[in-house]
Amino acid sequence: MRRISAALAATTLLAACASAPPAPRAPGPAAPPPRAEAGTATAARANLAAASATLASGRIDLRAESGGVRLSGEIGGLSRHGAHVLQVHARGDCSAVDASSAGPYFDASGQGAPDGGSDRIVADARGVARVDQLVRGAVLGGGAGNDIAGRSLVVLGSTPGATGARIACGVITLAPDGAP
Repeated sequence: MRRISAALAATTLLAACASAPPAPRAPGPAAPPPRAEAGTATAARANLAAASATLASGRIDLRAESGGVRLSGEIGGLSRHGAHVLQVHARGDCSAVDASSAGPYFDASGQGAPDGGSDRIVADARGVARVDQLVRGAVLGGGAGNDIAGRSLVVLGSTPGATGARIACGVITLAPDGAP
């Protein structure tokens, strides 16, 4: 009789477990925030520091304008007469020696540009490039899906053996309103 009671108790417990609600699932990745026509700031700055054992560095000022964010400034320590690439990257983290901590390219335009949306910069005979380019569709501040504040600007190298290497990186930091 004891065996039957134990078997009956075990069956009852198993039946109770089977009817319990399923455990909650972990939430999936959050949807990206919606895009904005304008951000909450008008100016930002990125101080670029060398990465991947190079001497590249510079300062880029960012200004919100119609259609995107204008980048202007100078980057030195580049390959003389070399064509380099300046890109916005997903994370505002330049802590890795090779700037890999900045994450992948960030497409502010939302167009999925096949070339990574890159703009080339060309260094002069001294290894200095003057920057004047527009990041189309980008805004500064506010946390929209196309906000580039808090992300990184990354310079990719052009020298043989280092094409595509991240040679400089700087976090995009909002400036006090009106200040470059």
